[in-house]
Amino acid sequence: MTTAPSAGRSPLENELEKALAGGLKPPVGRYQLDLATGSWEWSHEVYEMHGFEPGEIVPTTPLILSHKHPDDRDRVDGVLRRAAETGEPFSSVHRILDAKGRARTLAVTGQGRRAFATGRVTELFGYFIDVTEVQREAAAREATASIKASAEQWSGIEQAKGVLMVIYGIEDEAAMSVLREASNRSNVAVRDIAYSLVHLFSGSDVTVVPTKDAIETFLADPIPPDDL
Repeated sequence: MTTAPSAGRSPLENELEKALAGGLKPPVGRYQLDLATGSWEWSHEVYEMHGFEPGEIVPTTPLILSHKHPDDRDRVDGVLRRAAETGEPFSSVHRILDAKGRARTLAVTGQGRRAFATGRVTELFGYFIDVTEVQREAAAREATASIKASAEQWSGIEQAKGVLMVIYGIEDEAAMSVLREASNRSNVAVRDIAYSLVHLFSGSDVTVVPTKDAIETFLADPIPPDDL
């Protein structure tokens, strides 16, 4: 749970901020907390985010904290306490299990209101934002990028294995073993050895012929990609 400055935000909060800036419109609801009485006021949207019908229950701080994910509960409690003490604007992201047992991710923003006579913070008010779908879309984008990177990496390994299979006359698994053995000896990642091997024997400006001797010379001292 973090405060408003972006430098202190978690990667999830920064990713959600990007997604929201991209035009996604998640559900938003208002809340107000009277610090003297501990009573909350929720708009209909906040009830729905927590899995209740509007007016079905009386929202309280213990009830709200009971729905928080166990790993987030103490942080949420800490944010509320600090906000009650300072009245400063805050924003955070946390996970909940709603009344129907569904996992959701909520962002909350707010600030304190002070009594004119005493200067004390008397209430907190702001918005709950249901960013569950936004988070899913952000996670999907990240997963797609990871899959793409893995596919590109594996493509390079497959090409290198193909070279070894042709030159050495060996099968797929044996070619992979050759790459792994070279990786263990040289402490260079298999994907980097594969990239360098393919680069060494391909391209219009390459003069090295992919012979068994040339490959063995390369594998004895693989060239990191940065040195190509």
